[in-house]
Amino acid sequence: MKKSSLALLCAGLLAAAGLVACSSSNAAWQKASAQGTIAAYRGFIRLHPEDSRVQQARNRIDALEDARAWRAAKRAGTEPAYRHYLARYPAGAYTAQAQDAITALKESSAWRTARTAGTITAYRTFLQTFPGAPEANQAQARLDKLAGYQVQLGRYRTASAANAAVRHLKTRFASLLGTIRVVPPGGAVKVTTVRSEQMSRPAALALCAKLRRAGQGCSVVPIPSSSGLTLSGL
Repeated sequence: MKKSSLALLCAGLLAAAGLVACSSSNAAWQKASAQGTIAAYRGFIRLHPEDSRVQQARNRIDALEDARAWRAAKRAGTEPAYRHYLARYPAGAYTAQAQDAITALKESSAWRTARTAGTITAYRTFLQTFPGAPEANQAQARLDKLAGYQVQLGRYRTASAANAAVRHLKTRFASLLGTIRVVPPGGAVKVTTVRSEQMSRPAALALCAKLRRAGQGCSVVPIPSSSGLTLSGL
């Protein structure tokens, strides 16, 4: 056989081998893609380590492992499980969901604590820590019932007159009044008012009745939501 013919034969055989190899890798890729499993993509990489789709296979493995870890965290449904996922995949596809889940768990736990305590302080703490929680409206409603009223003890044109009244009230009614609030003018209210601390309506009515029997004028007033003063801020 002439050298030229031999060369052509060799070239043909190499081309055929290349086509076979290409066909084999294409078939393997299609099979791996159809199965869509970590094991399938790892098998493709093992059999065709030089194929141009090896990096794509690795990316798909990473995505599948990420998803598997996220499913495990969701099944556990605990803060440690979500934190474990975040530690393993800080830039994972489910990072935001994991962080939201942790926040939701904290909110739920804090709400149970506040509801069990059932105190003004507990509800205020919950609202200050989680103002956007789904239970915020419930917490505010319960706080309003506990601390939505004050006993108004006087109205004064000047702050100095109001402060003098506070000193007098503390001297006369130290055993009845706790903290006394001086509320400056604001909105439609043009005078300085002196009020008791926040309390429920029944408690405010009872306190005002005692003060009246002692000769002190008073009235029970709700804390105005439009005054710019919040329950926690008065």
